[in-house]
Amino acid sequence: MNSQYLKKMNIPDKPGVYSFKLGGSILYIGKATSLKDRVKSYFSKDIIVTRGPHILDMTVKADSIEWQETDSVLEALILEANLIKKYKPKYNTKEKDNKSFNYVCFTKDKIVKVLVIRGRGLEKNLYNKIYGPFPNGLQLRDAMKIIRPIFPYIDNDSIKKNNIEFYKQLGLVPDIKTTRRNAFQKVLGRGGREPVPDHFEKHFSSSLSEYKNNIKNLKLFFEGKKKNIISNLKKEMLLYASRKEFEKAGEIKKRIFALNHINDVALIKDVDFIRGPTGGCTPDRISRIEAYDIAHMGGKNMVGVMTVIEDEEVKKSEYRKFIIKTQEDANDTGALEEVLSRRLRHTEWGLPNLIVCDGGIAQVNVAKRVIDRYQFDIPIVGVVKDEHHKPKAIIGDEKIIKIYKKSILLANSEAHRFAITFHKLKRNKSFLG
Repeated sequence: MNSQYLKKMNIPDKPGVYSFKLGGSILYIGKATSLKDRVKSYFSKDIIVTRGPHILDMTVKADSIEWQETDSVLEALILEANLIKKYKPKYNTKEKDNKSFNYVCFTKDKIVKVLVIRGRGLEKNLYNKIYGPFPNGLQLRDAMKIIRPIFPYIDNDSIKKNNIEFYKQLGLVPDIKTTRRNAFQKVLGRGGREPVPDHFEKHFSSSLSEYKNNIKNLKLFFEGKKKNIISNLKKEMLLYASRKEFEKAGEIKKRIFALNHINDVALIKDVDFIRGPTGGCTPDRISRIEAYDIAHMGGKNMVGVMTVIEDEEVKKSEYRKFIIKTQEDANDTGALEEVLSRRLRHTEWGLPNLIVCDGGIAQVNVAKRVIDRYQFDIPIVGVVKDEHHKPKAIIGDEKIIKIYKKSILLANSEAHRFAITFHKLKRNKSFLG
């Protein structure tokens, strides 16, 4: 398929889900804030850099594109997960390890809990219903923040000691009866791992009935059945109104309005594409961070490493080791220049949204020089350490540092640990050899 095919199509500038197909087979499924802009981006000249050779291979093989509009980006996120689960497209599974996908799970407890579980820790027999996979962990967490005020639910964090009142005030958990809140917390207060006794439900007959409706509607939402939810809520609202329970009817009306006007600004910032060359696509949010560190002892057995943090999670399968070849003394900046130069030749690895250097202005300047040489536009920060090698400052773009400080420090810590381990291994081999 080529860009000429795209010009013949009238793809809308609306949120939704798209699929690349070969004959009757679906090769790849993705979501978009703007279907028109997202599909168009697959035919840019730098696609191999922004998405790698496997996605380029997919666009070459595909012979058609289909799409489905949604009312919101949030619904596109959910529809994408449902379609990936149904069709298991070849290039979705190749793009990311299935074990790093996220799932929304409903427990079998009498008082159902709603949990987000990563694929590697998923035990299907523990849950009554599982939705996913969701490829982007950050976006799923943002999505849950949008859904939860509409349909409050219980998770493990909300029932920890002293948390439930706070969550209740925020409107994120159901309004448990005051007289029984202590009993409720006693049963569920140990991380939510204990099963709820069968007799427990009778103490919350009123609130539990409403909570069960929340859970039912949540499941319908994750099944893409928003129209069914609104129909059910309208019937419920009319029933409360007929009973002159106007306060409850008003609450239902607010839910219907929220569903029809989903505020998914947090999800508008799509990050399916990573940062490309200068002038290319710039992401609104950083999803992939690469950190670099150098280790040696007086310039001997010098090594460098690269670690990867993706969506706030370590990605150990993509860590890389480098034996320094161009430096014979304790030249950390020279070694960093070599490592970055060698790494950036591997465009098949994709590119990071942010580079983290272990060090100060000297390391950051070297990294900038290498990035400029390869004509990439990637922001760089440096983690400055104290005499105990503990972080004391981060230099670079203040906005990036403020938002991603936690991930920056995690990436840097992983790089230091990985570099020391690799150096010790090489040093021991040299001693034995």
